[in-house]
Amino acid sequence: MCTPDSRISLVMITFNRRDEVLRSLSSLSELPERPQIVVVDNGSADNTAEAIAERYPAVRLIRSASNLGAAARNLGVECVDTPYVAFADDDVVWEPGSLSHAADLFDAQPNLGLAVARVLVGRKNQEDPICRVLEQSPLPRVQGMPGPSLLGFLAGACAVRRSAFQAAGGFPSWIVLGGEEELLAADLAALGWWICYVPQLVVHHYPSSVRDSRTRRIYQLRNGLCFAWLRRPLGLAIRQTLAMGLAGLCDRSARQALAMALGRLPLLLRERRVLPAEVERCLVLLERRESRAKALVAQGAPV
Repeated sequence: MCTPDSRISLVMITFNRRDEVLRSLSSLSELPERPQIVVVDNGSADNTAEAIAERYPAVRLIRSASNLGAAARNLGVECVDTPYVAFADDDVVWEPGSLSHAADLFDAQPNLGLAVARVLVGRKNQEDPICRVLEQSPLPRVQGMPGPSLLGFLAGACAVRRSAFQAAGGFPSWIVLGGEEELLAADLAALGWWICYVPQLVVHHYPSSVRDSRTRRIYQLRNGLCFAWLRRPLGLAIRQTLAMGLAGLCDRSARQALAMALGRLPLLLRERRVLPAEVERCLVLLERRESRAKALVAQGAPV
């Protein structure tokens, strides 16, 4: 019989994906760590919450009256008392043993704020291409880090130190979805917390067919521009705004994203807090690498 690991809980968010969440809970409820599982239902209209309550009464179910998007994870974190929390999307399951391994890493490294897991996709367990990008992070690796240093993460495939998450403010309520990790990652780094890719931690992703790619792209564009106005140098924020305006001449999604971002501009300016120089330098380093990679792809060269 497995001994539950009382150090770590698991928080999942879901919205109108009844079949996916039930399938994932079937695996998660059998994990040897026996973590407390919290599911935040974002106002689903397909009886997701009712099905969870009926089939998995041991799961802590939080029913939101509306779709809070990424910020729903905050509700899950608030209702647990473990020092560490793992996140999972409703189409993601953690591999047995990975949660305890994550807790061991947090115990051993007091500076570790967030650990990103390796993602295996589908029944064939193919490694998600993003893992190679994370593995090859150009950021300096400090002695003691359990893996490559990052300035971003995968919200549905990571574990976090609860105190660090809360100190950084969690996910802002306005983010909704699409690139919701960027602001939180920067704020964690600004507070001195490590974000690391740890391939020994493994999650399995079974991508849902229920997706709204266009809406996600609009929010992703908007959130990226809002992040620039909140944390980046003023000149960069202005350049990104002008670039999105130019793109919007022939891209409806960019036009919508720009309008949404500009509508929030007064609030963004009130909450503006430029990142420490060291964190900004790391962001620039990552952006330069991304630009070089795109240039190589355009030339047909391998990256």
